[in-house]
Amino acid sequence: MLIATGSFRSMPNRLASSTSPYLRQHADNPVDWREWAPEAFAEAERRDVPVLLSVGYATCHWCHVMAHESFEDEPTAGYMNDHFVNIKVDREERPDVDRIYMDAVTAISGHGGWPMTVFLTPGGKPIYAGTYYPKERRGNHPSFSEVMEAVVEAWNGDRTGALAQADHITEAIGRRHPAATSLPSLSDVTGAMAAVEASFDAVHHGFGTAPKFPQAPTLEFLLRFMALRPGTDEARTAEDMLTSMLEAMASGGIYDHLFGGFARYSVDAEWVIPHFEKMLYDNAQLARVYLRAWQLTGAVEFRDIACEVLDYLDSAMADSSGALHSAEDADSEGVEGRFAVWDWDELGRLLGDDRALAASIYGVTPDGNFEGANNLVRRSNLDDVARAHGLTREELEAAKTHIDDALRAARSQRTPPGRDDKVVTAWNGLAIRAFAEAASVLGERRYLARAEAIATFILTEASPDGELVRSWRDRPGHPAFADDHAAMAIGLYSLYASTGDERWFVAAESHVDRLRSGFADPDGGFFATSTEATDLITRPRNVQDNPTPSDNALALEALLIHAAYTADAEAIAEAEATMRSIGPLALRHPTFGGYALAVWLTHVVGIDEVAIVGDDTAELEAVVWSRFRPNVALAVGRDASERVPLLADRPPIDTARAFVCRGFVCDLPVTKADDLADQLDRVLA
Repeated sequence: MLIATGSFRSMPNRLASSTSPYLRQHADNPVDWREWAPEAFAEAERRDVPVLLSVGYATCHWCHVMAHESFEDEPTAGYMNDHFVNIKVDREERPDVDRIYMDAVTAISGHGGWPMTVFLTPGGKPIYAGTYYPKERRGNHPSFSEVMEAVVEAWNGDRTGALAQADHITEAIGRRHPAATSLPSLSDVTGAMAAVEASFDAVHHGFGTAPKFPQAPTLEFLLRFMALRPGTDEARTAEDMLTSMLEAMASGGIYDHLFGGFARYSVDAEWVIPHFEKMLYDNAQLARVYLRAWQLTGAVEFRDIACEVLDYLDSAMADSSGALHSAEDADSEGVEGRFAVWDWDELGRLLGDDRALAASIYGVTPDGNFEGANNLVRRSNLDDVARAHGLTREELEAAKTHIDDALRAARSQRTPPGRDDKVVTAWNGLAIRAFAEAASVLGERRYLARAEAIATFILTEASPDGELVRSWRDRPGHPAFADDHAAMAIGLYSLYASTGDERWFVAAESHVDRLRSGFADPDGGFFATSTEATDLITRPRNVQDNPTPSDNALALEALLIHAAYTADAEAIAEAEATMRSIGPLALRHPTFGGYALAVWLTHVVGIDEVAIVGDDTAELEAVVWSRFRPNVALAVGRDASERVPLLADRPPIDTARAFVCRGFVCDLPVTKADDLADQLDRVLA
């Protein structure tokens, strides 16, 4: 658990018993914080004061800054307590609250971020909203005190105007984007690639300028285009963008070259200086992207990065329960990046004469690249480094291993960054998929063990009485959201395909059922919250990718996988309605809708339903995993199974057999690996 530093009153506030590490960081603030609950709004109504809502997360650097400047300050806290009911929310535990009020922030200011600061009526409507406010005014940026005083003045002196503004903002954030009347065609999806290319930085690689994010959902679109439309100009464009971006990230400072794992984003356009926090959702997605990119390109370094990231998650981010923690902080000892960066003199003490070689490998200099210190980057070709230092490649590799071991040992003695050790269901669902696929692609049993450990925990401890929760830390948290059910379904389908264990398939089906019964929007697509959610001013609906795929993009994929296994025609119709609701935004801004486009491309090209039955199926299964085949739904069983419709009525014979079907119209079964490969590859010829 992360511990905020500073001078506090001795009595903890109401957050001390929270399940959220972020909220517990604020348990000793002099602010009388409350958690999001009807009682807090009732208290604001009773006192006739606004609500001050502060939203953040445990590894958020600027959340820590605002806490230290304002929430730990007695006079500031006193003003907050006198004039507001103060609510603190962990955005990762309550993405519904975060989504609603982030829409308010962007409607008011044109941009968002965390910490998020929103002033609400006792009925929950936003009066005013922003992000980080400094303790003292900075140029045109008002201080936190000035903003609070302005809200109080408006509330007490112009209540009618304040309420009218709240109604106006609430109406704006509740507006729906109209659904498309037709479904995107293959031509439409292909055309979106041009828009993706237009936003690509061809010099430094990646999308946009600084700050630069990995944007894993968009990378999924590039991956699938390469796999499903080989030989086309657009596929070649996708490959150029994907490979150059993966190379730039893997060699840049956003990647931890010693311990593995990617930081959340780069503050510069060249991927050199990261915002040092590491998030589970980024690393789960990127591990899978690098793995599949290796399969498509043959670039061994991509496979190596995938393994290093998975190993990082499997060790540094693992909870004793078997699931994975949410994040590592950017800060250590209150200083951003201190755990990761290197002083030139320190490198001399640690490495002696090898410092010059380390400088050539990792780009370190006496002046540094981050506040006088060095964040490691690996831009130099190792063969060139070896020649420059008169070494063979083997000698260089041995020297590099010595350098890396020395640096790892030194970092291990430092105070580690704080950890957000709650388990978020949706992000663990993404990790199940990454580990399960890697286990089958690479033949690594330890990755399968991790995938099964995560799934077991989520389906037991994080599903009290059979009802999935959003997060868990010491005890179950808030009920699950749409992305939790959808991501878990996809992860469990992947785990079933990797193992043939039907319990994972049955569990995946239950999450699709819950998604359809509790979250469906009658107009198409899915709400983020279930029908039981009653404590919000509107029912949020997410169609835009952020670091993770949108709720609706994940739901779209879960529905289509379910339909491939079951021939459920109603699920296809629901998927089409979902795509109509996502399509306009995704086609207009594909870097914010890339995951839905990737899934829809898979559907348009056509999904192969592959059933493999028999006692010795390994050789036939290996065909499926030997390439990135996003258009394959794989069912494996020793014999016919009524629990998995794709396996029904397929009794084994003496030799394992594979059935390749499309729309449950099947080719003749095959028993040889080459014949199966021919059947699977023909659609992409």
